[in-house]
Amino acid sequence: MSNVITQDHIDRSMTYARFRDLVNSLLIERKTTGPNQTKELVQYTRLNNQRMDRMDKKTIIMPELLAELKSLKEPQIWVGLVEAWCGDVPHNIPPIAKMSVSVPKLSFRLLLRDENLDVMDAYLTDGTRSIPKVVALKRDSLEELWTWGPRPTPAQDLFRELRDKGEQKQVIAEELQKWYNKDKSQSLQNEILELVRSTK
Repeated sequence: MSNVITQDHIDRSMTYARFRDLVNSLLIERKTTGPNQTKELVQYTRLNNQRMDRMDKKTIIMPELLAELKSLKEPQIWVGLVEAWCGDVPHNIPPIAKMSVSVPKLSFRLLLRDENLDVMDAYLTDGTRSIPKVVALKRDSLEELWTWGPRPTPAQDLFRELRDKGEQKQVIAEELQKWYNKDKSQSLQNEILELVRSTK
């Protein structure tokens, strides 16, 4: 079985810092990532950019997770699928980026979803192109270790519950925002910790 994510994808990927620079430069032009350039998506992007700033400053990685990552035996590369307008990106991608900062054997790279639908369509959630999606790989062979996303399990359960009730998108977004604000990336970190441990 061939790897979904190839070296070509890795070569075209960007660092989290590069993604932040890209988003900032697009916002100056009143644009966002992806082919759909609407005022609404640009406004979401502006809001997400502020949230990423906040998450960059306030996120603290749990010591046990950091210790587990620092004890990795083989180098890994984690690849995230993102778009700047996605409401779940600012709550999950900055903490994952922070996890990789002080871990020499861990590299975190990002691909824009709509430029990499071949990858996205291999990692659908409930048949949809939901992001962010993170795929952990062995750095040398690009063998898949685990996948995560598009949001922590409790948030995904909340999303499905509200969706199945027929709630409007705006209501779902507001309820998810409240959940993220209360959780402060703890669910995400615990899930990543379990995934890392499961492949050691």
